[in-house]
Amino acid sequence: MATPKTTEPSPRRFIDQLQPGEQVADQVFLIAKKDLRTTTNGGLYIHLVLADRTGQLLGRVWSATQAQYDTIPEGGFLRIRGRTESYKGALQFIVDGMKPAQKNEVEVGDFIPSTAYDVDKMWARMLEILRTVKHPSLLALIKQFVKDEGIVSGYKKAPAAVANHHAFVGGLLEHTLSLMEMATRILGATDEKTSHYPQVSRDLVLTGLFLHDIGKTAELTYDTNFTYTSPGQLVGHIVQASIWIDRKAAEVEEETGQPFPADLQNVLTHIVLSHHGQYEFGSPKLPACPEAILIHYLDNIDAKLNMAFSAIRDARNAESDWTEWVKPLETRIYKKDVLGRQTPND
Repeated sequence: MATPKTTEPSPRRFIDQLQPGEQVADQVFLIAKKDLRTTTNGGLYIHLVLADRTGQLLGRVWSATQAQYDTIPEGGFLRIRGRTESYKGALQFIVDGMKPAQKNEVEVGDFIPSTAYDVDKMWARMLEILRTVKHPSLLALIKQFVKDEGIVSGYKKAPAAVANHHAFVGGLLEHTLSLMEMATRILGATDEKTSHYPQVSRDLVLTGLFLHDIGKTAELTYDTNFTYTSPGQLVGHIVQASIWIDRKAAEVEEETGQPFPADLQNVLTHIVLSHHGQYEFGSPKLPACPEAILIHYLDNIDAKLNMAFSAIRDARNAESDWTEWVKPLETRIYKKDVLGRQTPND
């Protein structure tokens, strides 16, 4: 396979700008994933996930070899040329030429998406909400997490996922704060007096939301691309958060000299274990208390709406009333504003 000519680089075109049927002469992408696969007739091809700050794109290298595969830097940068095409309603890139690109040849900010919001302001708002928790044991537990500088640093930077929803630096914080804001609207801004569901513990829900994805600070890495750490692969964020709850509860006991309430810890751990809502989505338990049920559905709403809004913002199909195919939602999103409103991008 030929490699791109060493001429002046083409102007940067981001993934959300690409349309089917384009010839792309010389572009650098981050390689989020690579696989060497076999075609139905026994040949080899390379399956790539190309990425930049605007999203991800499926790439394919046909008639590939093991040697070509070995030159592709997973988690690194690849300069490629080729063409775009539509496949089953989604855009893909057919690679005709490629060669590795060094980190010093690129602007890393072009490849790592980040939250559009101020991280410090989001963190301050989260702490403001958490201070409204009334139960002393939950407040003491929150304190142990908040004073852990390593966890807090990761909380401010980590994405909420490798792909799909809130997959950008600061995504975990943005997603979790969004959930907390929703919870305060349902369960009361500062206490349970105006709660729509007074039977549901506001304190448990807010603490559970704060902790439900906290294990992602250890599960994911995000220096040049979003992928899983070894602990993330071996343990996962659900189990990691459960381990941390156990450790921080022990720290509360040591600091206060009082045992942490076992029933309270069990329910809080259950919320973390069940928040994905289904066994096939990685939850070892199904939601079995009102707080766990509410947290699961709030989490699901925010994730799915984020996917829909991201698809609507995608510059592709700008003239169409429909987005590209959104695989996790198993549909295209209808984006026409039928009421003629001026709606915010997010």
